[in-house]
Amino acid sequence: MAISDGGWRPLAMARSSVNWRSAVYLAASLWLGLAWFIALTVGIAVSGALTIIWVGVPMLAAVMVLWRGAAMLERRLAWLGFGIRIADPYRPMPKGRNPFTKLKAMVLDPATWRDLLYLALRFPLGIAEFVLMAVLWSATGVLVAMPVVVALSGSAEVNLGVFSYWMDNPVAALPVTALGLVVALLALYVTRTVALGHALLAAVLLGPSAARAENKELRQKTEQLQASRARGVDAVEFERRRIERDLHDGAQQRLLAVAMDIGRARAKLADDPEAARALIEQAHTGTREAITELRDLARGIYPAILTDRGLDPALSGLAGRAPVPVEVDVDLPERPPAAVESIAYFIVAEALANVAKYARATRATIRVAREGHWVVVEVADDGVGGAQVRPGGGLAGLADRAATIDGMVTVDSPPGGPTVLRADLPCSW
Repeated sequence: MAISDGGWRPLAMARSSVNWRSAVYLAASLWLGLAWFIALTVGIAVSGALTIIWVGVPMLAAVMVLWRGAAMLERRLAWLGFGIRIADPYRPMPKGRNPFTKLKAMVLDPATWRDLLYLALRFPLGIAEFVLMAVLWSATGVLVAMPVVVALSGSAEVNLGVFSYWMDNPVAALPVTALGLVVALLALYVTRTVALGHALLAAVLLGPSAARAENKELRQKTEQLQASRARGVDAVEFERRRIERDLHDGAQQRLLAVAMDIGRARAKLADDPEAARALIEQAHTGTREAITELRDLARGIYPAILTDRGLDPALSGLAGRAPVPVEVDVDLPERPPAAVESIAYFIVAEALANVAKYARATRATIRVAREGHWVVVEVADDGVGGAQVRPGGGLAGLADRAATIDGMVTVDSPPGGPTVLRADLPCSW
């Protein structure tokens, strides 16, 4: 939980551990700021003075490395104290072992000098934060514990300059305890306000600039898109090889057998009409089988019913050919783009094929619905479960196919079932 996430109600702040961690951080900031101030002042002064001879240059480089390391430590302390994560903002270092090119990159990196500015401000800020924390929380402790002080010492006096209050018994000290609770409430609000300000300063000076953060996000998105496109190309190439294999091993062989049967029938037509008629019947059967295989192959590429009538009838056709009862629920106000329809169709087809081969299920359900800007496809069965996405497997191929449009496929299949395959496909109408 970050310091900026909690509420401002007194009980919420008192229960939040991040507020107490922030108080400890701010109270200790003086000593850490003093350490950075002494180290940097002495290091920069000595190395700067010695730059007139060669020994000052490596010393200055060592000091620069020191303050970058100190800034990295400050980012981790900001996480411990304020609950905020600050990413390292540094530019990539040049490759190779040349120390001068690395030193030049550090000098030209604006993040290096923002680190130095933050560390330079750390000491004066630490003084102010320490004084605030020490005064408020020590006053809170003394005032709240005043009945104990009076019981041990016999009497005590609170002197606020214009107001003095004398106590000679613990009961008389209870109003001071109430005042201490008010000061504690003030200390909580001041601590949280100062912590927010310090966290904001740390995020601005120690974190990446807005432009760099945007560039980093764009690079990550570009890398993700490149990976998804590469997976899509692999999926298309795999599909092309499958079609070639099916054509070569199936329809092509049957058509070749048909051609041979017709050739043999023509040769025997004059001498042995009965044998020729049998060969023609055999060729006719082979032709029908080849047509069936070609129809199945065409359906595997892109079924005509999906183009003509849409996803609901196409999925109903798949459900009708399944070996188990399948309930189909398609709730789409309008037809999604052809790419989304195609991917959704083949995801359902592969899922039902897995149900038939491995699941030992008695029933299955298909649900397709629009959720915001996504088309969600879910296929569930009551089988034995245990399905996993393995590299090169059918489920991995579905994930690759969905990745071509930046979609994602998840499988929830504990041993014993049930199995739920879900695909989230980005869609705009």
